[in-house]
Amino acid sequence: MKYALLTTALAGTTLAAGAADFKLPQFDTTRLPNGLTVMLMERHEVPLIAVRAVVKAGAVNDGTQAGLANLTGDAILLGSTRHNKAAIDEAFDFRGAVLAGGSATEQTTVQANFAKKDADALLPLFAEIVQQPSFDAAELDKLRTRKVSGLKQAKESPRQVAGLYYRSMLYGDAPYASPAPGTVSALSALRRDDVQGFHQRWFRPDNAAIIVVGDFDPAAMRQRIEALFGQWRADGTAAQPHADYGKPVADKPRVWLVDKPDAIETTFVIGGAGIARNDPDYVPLQVLNTVLGGRFTSWLNDELRVNSGLTYGANSSFGTLGQSGTFAMSSFTASAKTQAALELALKTYDRLWSRGIDKATLDSAKAYVKGQFPPRFETSEQLASLLGDMYALGVERSQIDNFMRDVDGLTPARAAQLVERHFPRKNLQMVLIGKAADIRPIAAKYGDVTELDISADGFKPARSKPTQ
Repeated sequence: MKYALLTTALAGTTLAAGAADFKLPQFDTTRLPNGLTVMLMERHEVPLIAVRAVVKAGAVNDGTQAGLANLTGDAILLGSTRHNKAAIDEAFDFRGAVLAGGSATEQTTVQANFAKKDADALLPLFAEIVQQPSFDAAELDKLRTRKVSGLKQAKESPRQVAGLYYRSMLYGDAPYASPAPGTVSALSALRRDDVQGFHQRWFRPDNAAIIVVGDFDPAAMRQRIEALFGQWRADGTAAQPHADYGKPVADKPRVWLVDKPDAIETTFVIGGAGIARNDPDYVPLQVLNTVLGGRFTSWLNDELRVNSGLTYGANSSFGTLGQSGTFAMSSFTASAKTQAALELALKTYDRLWSRGIDKATLDSAKAYVKGQFPPRFETSEQLASLLGDMYALGVERSQIDNFMRDVDGLTPARAAQLVERHFPRKNLQMVLIGKAADIRPIAAKYGDVTELDISADGFKPARSKPTQ
């Protein structure tokens, strides 16, 4: 057999007898002679197939050309060297199939969903655009123009960009700070040669995986994938990922005050360092975050929306990446109520330490998380996405298979330990987007303030000297 077997048929069952029996379905992982990873998962419930190409490259690889990975990920769909965009779109649309692409922080993906009977017609087109995209100049110019316009419009809605400022604040000049959508100036300067260069550097078989989930014969599909991708070659040695994409910096309380002079609301993000996607405590932390701000009946939403009426919603989350991550609470409120909302958010957050999480509250969150978990992996498309994260971010199968066990094993005492270990309590970092003239004195109460102008390009301050 010409494949190097990495993971043999891993036994598993879907949710059948009960939540406690959930296991990731069986799948095979092999590697072709050219270095391409192939992951195949059979699912015969419906005659559908989801296929996904995952490349280990994203915004962290943009360097000084912010938005390059994002533009490349979307531009892949503009046609191949053999078929233009119109022909490919027609082939997929005619069959009711879906073709999509895009880039995130650490991975770029191309995905397609189609009926089993259409695999012979659509898989070759999928293979073409992954390996031989045309990057048609006229189409690329239109795509770039739309993206630049989108960036400008996004700053009119602070909730769309608050996370980009927050990531930039915590990661500084590290690769993780690079904004995936780019900046207006950097994106405007990108040309076809830049996109082609990114594709040539990173889209190579030894840096990619082809994932197929659905109704197919595994032996026949493996042969089909080898025929379509086995001749994929790349010149030279593969570019190596950065050994350290960055860790959040939170050595003192800081506030980034982003001035939007016409704002009548203040959008805020508060938090600090979090965890990586493959952290062993990832699962129990989903339960604890559910209590704090991960569902409609969470503490934050109850206090800031239901009980006080300060906002229409408040939440918290761990933003997990391959090597590190962030934790954030976020909401928005009328400018005049900024201080009240911030104080209530921080008071509610402190309950994790001052009162802890009692058994009844914990049990409720555990039941909620267990009920939400299996539906996340019901469809072939969802499972293909999960396998893509496992490949690109180093997520272990055990994290999925042991999910129910790790949730059930969480006790109030264990919860207190995890709160102490992973939820930042000191040196909180804060992004405030609003009318600076009104909220400047409030911002100064929470740390060293750095002011930014939301109309300025990008998501970093023009100067790093804090406001005195």
